[in-house]
Amino acid sequence: MLLEGKNGLIVGVANKHSIAWAIAQSAIREGARLAFNYQNERLKGNVEELVKGVDGAKAYQCDVGNDEEIAAMMAGVEADLGKLDFLVHSVAFAPREELTGDFVNTSRQGFQTALEVSAYSLVALSRAALPLMKDGGSIVALTYLGAERVVPHYNVMGVAKAALEASVRYLAHDLGPKGIRVNAISAGPIRTLAARGVSGITKMVEHHREVSPLRHATEQAEVGDTALFLVSSLGRGITGEVIYVDGGYHILGTLVSMD
Repeated sequence: MLLEGKNGLIVGVANKHSIAWAIAQSAIREGARLAFNYQNERLKGNVEELVKGVDGAKAYQCDVGNDEEIAAMMAGVEADLGKLDFLVHSVAFAPREELTGDFVNTSRQGFQTALEVSAYSLVALSRAALPLMKDGGSIVALTYLGAERVVPHYNVMGVAKAALEASVRYLAHDLGPKGIRVNAISAGPIRTLAARGVSGITKMVEHHREVSPLRHATEQAEVGDTALFLVSSLGRGITGEVIYVDGGYHILGTLVSMD
């Protein structure tokens, strides 16, 4: 029961296949009490159906691109849980048309949207969570290898994830004196609702299964347990890091085109 008596907020659950939900399951298994968000009415039913099976869990409407909704969610979390011990950021978005073709054709609006939703939201959520992290805590974000290497069709999302990883380091520096650790998990490709927007995701998953050193595709539960490590006392000496959960794929020297 590594998280017994601990409260967490997990942002980014869309359905039972979400990486964020796998993280939630690992946290629940170890005794955490959780809060969740849902972006809008379209996703409300999915999240509430999952949450009703979790003792003491709450769900709040929050679009991370809206500061007022972030503030309202944090007020609800404070009222219901009292404090936060950890925050999980599992949110990313770019318009579908920006994830096909060449990166050089990225639109200004598409670039702004990807950076705001996928990277700045971590800063906004961390700032809003600070007053609730009264005894320190842990913040974990989800990233991908496309932040540091060119992955076909990942395009502007790779740039956004690079900004997210840089934000993790700057936040780790700012929040360390407050006893708050900030890290990221770089997961291999997984077929989630968000990943469906990336052209060739199925081929990416199969490629990882075939060539990664561990010779299997990344599983949601692997990411969930790594997040558990980072938000628990086991990860108490780690901050500002990107931990890879991709079967070792990131150590390989050549990336094969998914075209």
